[in-house]
Amino acid sequence: MEEKRITKFADFWPFYMSQHTDRRCRALHYGGSLAVLAVLAFAWQSGQGSIAWLVLPVGYGPAWIGHFLIEKNRPATFRYPFYSLLADYVMLFLFLSGRLHRHIKSNP
Repeated sequence: MEEKRITKFADFWPFYMSQHTDRRCRALHYGGSLAVLAVLAFAWQSGQGSIAWLVLPVGYGPAWIGHFLIEKNRPATFRYPFYSLLADYVMLFLFLSGRLHRHIKSNP
């Protein structure tokens, strides 16, 4: 039986957070997301747009390590690439603003 596809971000968010229960995995996501912003800022500021491709390994590498080695689950990016990218930055913003704890069910 095929799993029902999520079509709204509001429905995706609880699923996304259920896949990020370990703070170490979330920390790897924060690092990757911030590193992506740094790469983009450097590429723009230096005029070296050709290095923008680095956002893929810099962003996804740490996140996928967190999923495969810590959470032991499959990254949501594989099925929901846009929602997953958006959720990465929502999670980062909520963390930086001190409001993420409201969205975490388990906090090992």
